[in-house]
Amino acid sequence: MASSSIRTLALVGAVGGAGTTRTALECAAALARDDRTVAVLDAAYATQGLSDAVPGRIDPDMTELCLDSERPLAQGLLNLDLPVDGRVAVAPAHAPFERLARANAPEAAQALAERVSEAAAHFDHVIVDVPPVATNPAVAAVHAVDRVAIVAPDTEHGADGRRRQRDVLRDIDAPDSDPAILTVATSESPAVVDGGGAGDDDANVTATVPGGPKSFAAAPACLGDDAFAAAVVRAAETLFEAEVAVEFEDRSVVSRISDGVNLVRGGD
Repeated sequence: MASSSIRTLALVGAVGGAGTTRTALECAAALARDDRTVAVLDAAYATQGLSDAVPGRIDPDMTELCLDSERPLAQGLLNLDLPVDGRVAVAPAHAPFERLARANAPEAAQALAERVSEAAAHFDHVIVDVPPVATNPAVAAVHAVDRVAIVAPDTEHGADGRRRQRDVLRDIDAPDSDPAILTVATSESPAVVDGGGAGDDDANVTATVPGGPKSFAAAPACLGDDAFAAAVVRAAETLFEAEVAVEFEDRSVVSRISDGVNLVRGGD
C-alpha cells in the first residue's frame, strides 16, 4: 500500500440526489481493495442515506456521537462485510427529528469536526458524506478535511448546483474553497470515463454509477474487474493523490480511463 498526501476528504453534493453517498461508498471500497482502512462519516443528517448501506440497528448513530463527546467513535462504526483486504467502516446518521435538530447546533457541528480528526487517527483515510452546504455540520465538515470534492450529476441541473456550491465554499472561507469536481453519470450503461461533462469545466472525473445513485442493492459495485471498477479506482487515486494497487486484466480499458480522468480545480 502506497502512502497518500490526502487522508481526509469531504464529498459535497452539488444538489440533492447527486449520488454523493454512493460515491463515498464506492471510493472507500476501492481504497480498501489495496488493504487500506477507510471510515465513512455521515454529515447528511436530513437524508440519512448512509444508513441504507448497513442492515440492523444503528446505535449510536452519528448524531449521538456528536452530541455525546464521552462516547468513542468506535462505538458507532459499523464494518461493511466486503471481500477486500482492507476495512470499510461507516458511521451513519439515523435519528428522530428532535435529535437531528440538536445535532445541527454549532456545538454539535464542532464535535463532528473532532470526530473526523478522531477517525483520521485510526484509519488510513476518512471520507465525509456531505449534503449541499447549508447547515452547521456541513460547514464543519468541509473545514475539517484535507480536500473537498463536489459531486454533481452530469446534467445542467448538476452544473448549476456545482457552481452554487463552489460559491458557497468561497463565501465560508473553506480551506479548499477551489474544490475538485467529480461528475457522476447515472445511466445503466457500462462505465464511461472521459474529460467531458455538463457545464463549462475544462475536465471532470466522470464515472457511471450502475443502477443510479440511490441504488444500494449492488453497492459497492467497484469490486470487480470491469470498466466501472477501474473508473472508481482511478477516481479514488486522483482524489487522494495515491496509487491504489489494484490490477485489471483489461489493460486497454484502464489505459483509456487513465488518459481521460483529470482532477480539476476551479474553471467555471
